[in-house]
Amino acid sequence: MDAIIIVLIILVVLVFIALIKTIQVIPQASAAIVERFGRYTRTLNAGLNIVVPFIDTVRNRVDLREQVVPFPPQPVITQDNLVVNIDTVIYYQVTDARAATYEVASYIQAIEQLTVTTLRNIIGGMDLERTLTSREEINAALRGVLDEATGKWGIRVNRVELKAIEPPTSIQDSMEKQMRADRDKRAAILQAEGVRQSAILTAEGEKQSAILRAEGESKSAALRAEGEAQAIRTVFESIHAGDPDQKLLSYQYLQMLPKIAEGDANKLWIVPSEIGDALKGLGGALDNFRPGTGAPMEKHPAPPRQQPPVD
Repeated sequence: MDAIIIVLIILVVLVFIALIKTIQVIPQASAAIVERFGRYTRTLNAGLNIVVPFIDTVRNRVDLREQVVPFPPQPVITQDNLVVNIDTVIYYQVTDARAATYEVASYIQAIEQLTVTTLRNIIGGMDLERTLTSREEINAALRGVLDEATGKWGIRVNRVELKAIEPPTSIQDSMEKQMRADRDKRAAILQAEGVRQSAILTAEGEKQSAILRAEGESKSAALRAEGEAQAIRTVFESIHAGDPDQKLLSYQYLQMLPKIAEGDANKLWIVPSEIGDALKGLGGALDNFRPGTGAPMEKHPAPPRQQPPVD
């Protein structure tokens, strides 16, 4: 009785194990390789799959999602015999699980070695300056070679990136000094351009100010001269309209003499020669009037001058 129970238990366990091996659940974006007696049979896709227990074997599960693999720095010699360390990052995706399983032993290691050799070939034809400034060109060339070589392995290389390019320490110091000198040069040039532009603007402003000032003074002088001319013209017309005689003019001339002598700084002033004529005219005017009456006096002929004796 006990032996029957033991056999039943063994059968139940075997049935349970067979069910486990028969039903295979593959997650999304994954695939599994099935072998029957060591030979490839089929590829299991995502979902519920049934295999023959104890005959079919799931050999490998492959992730079909895009993978990112960083590779350690690799020393590469440039065309001008300088050693640079280059870090690379590969973005790849498995498109054929069967080829990725049977065509290459380890596609990760194969991609790494292929990347190193391709980088040495590409960088070997460039100098250091071109290497530092041609990342896009290097990425495109590297991706083309890797995509062509890994196609038969069931792998598609989507992107290749150079994460870092590190030249030797001495070259880095020289580059930093050169960059510092270039920055100082650009700063000096910009400062000189600023000073030059400031001087030009200042000169233009002074020129424009002088032109405006000269125009203002010219207009002011013209208006002043026009006003003086108008005043002289008005006085002249008033004088001619009043028809003054020589006596009135002589009297006005005498009234202006004290004004000429005004001022503390006038220590010496010169009497013009015309004052004699003015005094004569004024004296004649006074002789024409009698004293006290204001009536004009009678004119008497002047006695004839006697000629002096001649010795």
